[in-house]
Amino acid sequence: MSAARCFFHTNIFLYSLDRSDSRKRAIAGVLIRESLYSGNGIISYQVVQEFVNASLKKFPGAMSVDESLVYLRETFNPMLAVQSSLQLFEKAFAIHTRYKLSWYDSVIVAAAIKANCDVLYTEDLQHGQRSGDLIVTNPFL
Repeated sequence: MSAARCFFHTNIFLYSLDRSDSRKRAIAGVLIRESLYSGNGIISYQVVQEFVNASLKKFPGAMSVDESLVYLRETFNPMLAVQSSLQLFEKAFAIHTRYKLSWYDSVIVAAAIKANCDVLYTEDLQHGQRSGDLIVTNPFL
């Protein structure tokens, strides 16, 4: 049996670099390293865009452009599997309507479903919530 395909919300990557919470940083770091090793970690373009925006300015110890480029090449490139499309946004609208999620979270869930992921790692959604075969998991609980 193959390992679970895991979609990562932007906050997991941000916590992996956050020096203010060593517990969350360690958990996020392990999840990312394990998924890179197994090849089962998935992200969308939205995750890259949100991360780069935040990493360049929003948290203490913000990354330089060069550091962000290295992170993009080494961490995101192997995981980047979901592109924006009309079908993705149509699915996101259905999720937004059904679950009353924010637009951005709806697109994240839609991307995880499109990539046939089993798990969506995030702390922004309800732990244990299901959408088809996808289960939301808060790794920090």
